Amino acid sequence: MSEIGFYHLTSTGPDQALPPLLGRTLAANKRAVIRCAPDRVPALDAALWLCPKPDWLPHGTEAMGHAEHQPIWITAADDAPNAAQFLFLLDGTTSETLSGYERVFDLFDGSDPDAVAAARDRWRLAKAAGHTLTYWQQGARGWEKKA
Repeated sequence: MSEIGFYHLTSTGPDQALPPLLGRTLAANKRAVIRCAPDRVPALDAALWLCPKPDWLPHGTEAMGHAEHQPIWITAADDAPNAAQFLFLLDGTTSETLSGYERVFDLFDGSDPDAVAAARDRWRLAKAAGHTLTYWQQGARGWEKKA
């Protein structure tokens, strides 16, 4: 089973919340796959190249190719062609292969009632499947563990 963290975004969007989490992922010598809506892939790609901190997040997309060389892979597909150990889920995406990852980060928009309700449903399903769950919320001083 995987450790699944639910990340309740209250002050930024995922484009701003992801870089520090991805920086920690790389510092731990782990690979990540980011699953998002298909129309978000190009914008997220650009956002990661332009983020100021950390100043270097090497990543790729299907348009760039060579997934096996990319420590971070951005995709709309439910796969990990870069052999990622960590999965980041955005835009309410889900995965049929949660157990194949050490850690899963489910980021959801706290200002959208539908996104919050959908995250609660994903929490219930993950709990019933036996995953280890944590709940994080953005606070004034960063991420605060609430459960």
